[in-house]
Amino acid sequence: MLMKKKIRVEFFSQSKKWPRRIPKIRKITFFTIQHMKKYFKNNYLYNLNLIFSEKTKMRQLNKKYKNKYVDTDVLTFVSKIANKNLGKLIYCDIFFSIDTIEKYVNKNHVKIYDHFTHLLIHSLLHLNDYDHKNLVQFNKMKKQEIKILKKFELKNPYEIYE
Repeated sequence: MLMKKKIRVEFFSQSKKWPRRIPKIRKITFFTIQHMKKYFKNNYLYNLNLIFSEKTKMRQLNKKYKNKYVDTDVLTFVSKIANKNLGKLIYCDIFFSIDTIEKYVNKNHVKIYDHFTHLLIHSLLHLNDYDHKNLVQFNKMKKQEIKILKKFELKNPYEIYE
């Protein structure tokens, strides 16, 4: 039995700074997923949770799972499960820190939704087996991010870092 890829997305806010932004973020998320469908595997069910948080929670998660006690703009946690009755499932929790995102956009004069789009693309690539644990992986992932952002008519964020 062939099953088409199915992607379910839920949105959760853990900070008072996020709720007013959620309607636009929902639109960006569904638009981005639609335009990145080729990266998603057939025969998988995807369950994504986008959790909109703040620096305290991000520090706790980063410390617990990455052994780094610092805030970060996004953390992506992926679990893959194969079940003979349910098929192939991928669960993903993506945490976004409003504090770090605001700091970044203010420092680099970038629009918040453009930066969110970049972070979302980055996380969706993680969800689909891209990583940046070494320079080769980093460059491969970065190339894909830039390619996708260009299709969205968004600037290369890595030029800011150079």
